[in-house]
Amino acid sequence: MITSVPNLLTFSRIAVIPIIVALFWVDGNGARWVACAIFSAAGVTDYLDGYLARSWREQSRLGALLDPIADKLLVATTLLLLAAFGRIGGLTLLPAILILCREILVSGLREYLAVLNVGLPVTKLAKWKTGIQMTAIGFLIVGSAGTWIFPYTVEVGIVGLWIAAALTLITGYDYLREGLRHAVGPDDVAAPVKAPAAKPQAANASGAEPVAPAANGTRPIRP
Repeated sequence: MITSVPNLLTFSRIAVIPIIVALFWVDGNGARWVACAIFSAAGVTDYLDGYLARSWREQSRLGALLDPIADKLLVATTLLLLAAFGRIGGLTLLPAILILCREILVSGLREYLAVLNVGLPVTKLAKWKTGIQMTAIGFLIVGSAGTWIFPYTVEVGIVGLWIAAALTLITGYDYLREGLRHAVGPDDVAAPVKAPAAKPQAANASGAEPVAPAANGTRPIRP
């Protein structure tokens, strides 16, 4: 059902994206904390919707479709905003690029394998990557506004983003290898070349089968 609680939680992650975007244009530390709170709540729903769907047996095709889409939209939008507003820059852009490229890669693999009716399950390492990634982005959203509580807010966010990027490379390779295993099928294997069939020898005018000449050159005796 569209109105089931797990699906509504998934929809909420998409619905809060415009709010987070708007808060980046609001001056003041308060807007940063509100944006971080909304992003963190959205990250929690990423766990809750799957847990409730399994516990209540309300798993649906719609939820399976929207869940990864909502995650990627939320993460990609926030990373782009962090780069646009200068909260990440220089070499710190590299892990953000790796994360975005991996998300595009996995999306493409899922779309291709769906045609083959093959699923691409989320690995446990990928779940750890998502958790570290969400935590790091939350720290970076707050940025310098959180230094009066924790002096290393920005540093923790940057280190967490690099760790998430390293796990991104590992999980991305695992997904790519699994996808290629299904992509390279029998159609991609060269078929063996068959030798041309020998032409049957024509019978003579009497209808008898042709007789091979004798090895010593003498005329063979017909039966």
